[in-house]
Amino acid sequence: MNEESPADRRSPVGEPVVRADPEVTGERAAEAVGFDPDDPESVAEAAETVARFAAGDVGDDDHVLMLRGAAACAALVRGVGSYKAAAERAGDGVSVAFIRKWARVHDLPQAIRRQVASGQIAPSAAKHVARLGGTDRYLLAWATIDGDLTVREVRSIASAVNDGEDVEAAVREAGVELGRVEIGLPLDAYVELRRRASNRNVDPGDLVAEALADYFSESDAA
Repeated sequence: MNEESPADRRSPVGEPVVRADPEVTGERAAEAVGFDPDDPESVAEAAETVARFAAGDVGDDDHVLMLRGAAACAALVRGVGSYKAAAERAGDGVSVAFIRKWARVHDLPQAIRRQVASGQIAPSAAKHVARLGGTDRYLLAWATIDGDLTVREVRSIASAVNDGEDVEAAVREAGVELGRVEIGLPLDAYVELRRRASNRNVDPGDLVAEALADYFSESDAA
């Protein structure tokens, strides 16, 4: 699985790719605000947004505005060159730790940020998902959704993984088995899947995994 570093992101920092998608945020997509770290006026707007964000003007139940705050943090850091300078630019009461945490949320893969914007993952939980790297971020994000994990549980798992524990083991301790997804199928496909699995003496999940592997391979080759 290819992962991009924050500096390698193909989309401009602060661009509301997720927040501006009506399929994710509905009518609120029109409210999306982007930030350009190369534009002094936009950097100033980002600093003001971060200051309001840090002051608690945005509740954790407003996922879209929380992501806007995260984007502002990321853009401000790029715009002024460091976390320390970003905190100073945002003003009193804004810590380096605050900006670092939320900038990391903005740097999460788009697939995860879409789940934050849609309300499947709480922004406060996303902060802890963002503490992990590579595939572990995806595993914890999907476990958060599939296992309906609390923010405290997500925080505990992220801490355990950063302390050296395997993510699968850490998630299992929270009662979630990675790799299990409940899906709905049209009846014809359901019957055929069950029939073929029975004739091959395998679990239906094995056939689904084979089919997905072929599909992903073809998609990557396209």
